[in-house]
Amino acid sequence: MQSYTGSCLCGGIAFEVRGPLAPIQVCHCQQCRKAQGAPFATNTPVEEAAFELLSGRQLITEYESSPGKFRAFCGRCGSPVYSRKADLPGVLRIRAGLFNEPLEARPVFHAYTGSKANWWPILDDLPRFAEAWKPEPTLR
Repeated sequence: MQSYTGSCLCGGIAFEVRGPLAPIQVCHCQQCRKAQGAPFATNTPVEEAAFELLSGRQLITEYESSPGKFRAFCGRCGSPVYSRKADLPGVLRIRAGLFNEPLEARPVFHAYTGSKANWWPILDDLPRFAEAWKPEPTLR
């Protein structure tokens, strides 16, 4: 079975995801930009059952950035690790930059381009959504 490992910047939080990764989603909303300190966030949704925390449970801090939306980060180094939504139970959106191995998953769309950073151009041909993208069941 395919698996991927990942960690935060300091290595205190380490995890494994078993199975193939869903396509990467690129989000340009203001919350993601502020949470990442970057022009966008790159996320891959995974079923919580496929995610195993190998170390660092005590380092995970969750912040409710909007009602029902929780962003988890390392309390030591500040690395964003995942987000989860109360209305989408059992799914974690892992930050793609945390994986150790090369990924077969690739970005499939840009969301919230209506509020993207004006200083960062989108130069690819991926589909763009001015607001939220409503996921298909397999890409939640």
